[in-house]
Amino acid sequence: MTMRTIPVVLLMAMLFPGCMTGPDYQKPDHKLPEKWNAQLEGGEKAEAAQLAEWWKGFGDSTLDSLVTRATEANFDLRIAETRILEARAGLQMTEGGLWPQVNASGSYRRSQSQKAASPKGSASAAFSVSGTGIGVTATGVTPEGDVVSVSPDLTGGGNSRVNFSPGSGKHVPGRQSDLFQAGFDASWELDLFGGTRRAVEAAKADIEAALENYRDVQVTLIAEVARNYFNLRRVQSSLDITNNNIRIQKETLDLVRSRFQAGLTSELDVKTAEAQLASTTAAVPALETAISQYIHRLGGLLGREPGALQDELSPIAELPKAPPEVPVGLPSDLARRRPDIRRAERELAAATARIGVATADLFPKFSLTGSIAGRGSHLGSIVQGSNNLWSIGPGIQWPIFDAGRIRANIKIQNARQEQAFTVYEKTVMGTLEEVENALIAYAKEQNRFVSVTAAVEAQRRALEIARELYSKGLVNFLSVLDAERSLFAAEDQCAQSKAAILTNLVSLYKALGGGWVEAEESTPSG
Repeated sequence: MTMRTIPVVLLMAMLFPGCMTGPDYQKPDHKLPEKWNAQLEGGEKAEAAQLAEWWKGFGDSTLDSLVTRATEANFDLRIAETRILEARAGLQMTEGGLWPQVNASGSYRRSQSQKAASPKGSASAAFSVSGTGIGVTATGVTPEGDVVSVSPDLTGGGNSRVNFSPGSGKHVPGRQSDLFQAGFDASWELDLFGGTRRAVEAAKADIEAALENYRDVQVTLIAEVARNYFNLRRVQSSLDITNNNIRIQKETLDLVRSRFQAGLTSELDVKTAEAQLASTTAAVPALETAISQYIHRLGGLLGREPGALQDELSPIAELPKAPPEVPVGLPSDLARRRPDIRRAERELAAATARIGVATADLFPKFSLTGSIAGRGSHLGSIVQGSNNLWSIGPGIQWPIFDAGRIRANIKIQNARQEQAFTVYEKTVMGTLEEVENALIAYAKEQNRFVSVTAAVEAQRRALEIARELYSKGLVNFLSVLDAERSLFAAEDQCAQSKAAILTNLVSLYKALGGGWVEAEESTPSG
């Protein structure tokens, strides 16, 4: 190409800025059901859900504090945040391909020629600076004419070199000279077919996908904190119930011993009561172990050492009550609320853009290059016109034969787009299943709680009657023993059911995508 073709290339760059290879992305229109399949019979309402801070609906200040600290220090959340920063840096690198690239270089060298014999020897040194580093070389000639060259390693890596060349003993110092060189070169690849712009489009989608991944991690984290906190309180309730039953069984044992000493019962009743008490007491260590494990797990979720929350969470506290009403919205809200669906959609957008990146390799690449350089025996002579060299011109590169590599890459990107679309559809269907299951579990557990609560009241009364009749000798001790076991089991089931209502509600909030807010202040920056 000649100088006359440069305006032609520039004109092409101006006339075809919107030429983009590959398909334009269309957001998938996935039809979702108009209503939930599960019956809303547990306090759920098909109203707009307020899910940004759903945990505050339980009215538990300890839970509120745990969630706040977890979102500030959790390791998984911090990793997700750095991935956003990584994606943003990747966009900056990709956008750099849209602009000219300019480089500068410079060097200095001092040399001395050898002409004739001399008994005194000679020496010379050269010093150079370039974009790759700094170099120094010293050369000396002994009176015998031997040439010694030393190149010290200025990086401290221990790679200094010494070269020795025997001479004839006839070298003498010659003329010394200096050489200064400096130059600039620039290149600009014109994005006529939109390959780089498609890459920028993909990089922006990657940032948005990383942001949705951050939100998804946050949703999961908050749900895990709440679930482990409720399970901790459940086990503490079970421990409290166990200790209360131990107290009751000790009273029963005292009653049996009194009757045995009075000759009103046999030793068998005494040993049976002792065995029952020992069996109940044996459950305490396992419950205490579970309590410690939940506390340790909560400490890990908060980015703390395992025992950091021991003093704070060890005191037994009651389980909070679930809110009376839970707005759950409609299935169509899921695509807007669920970060994993939003992430899958952005990954599909990025995969679509990368088809265009691969397709652009089929077309020629036009570029403009230019350079200017100067050299001289002293620093000021570099800028003199007689010592300057410059060049400018367009270039073209077009693959003629690549053994089908480019078209194979296009097929790869098309396959990846199909994969991304399938992942998106799978995520949507999995989300619907998750919400439906959570709705059913939450509603049915409330029905179960009503039944086990009634069972506890009945078993307490049964134990009172059995003990009273036993003290009068109207029933045997087996009736008392059965009543105690039944009461213990009913109370434990009641505590588990109450905790299950709360953990099922947590699962429902998580399935609905609760726990984040779409606002500028909630977006990690860096």
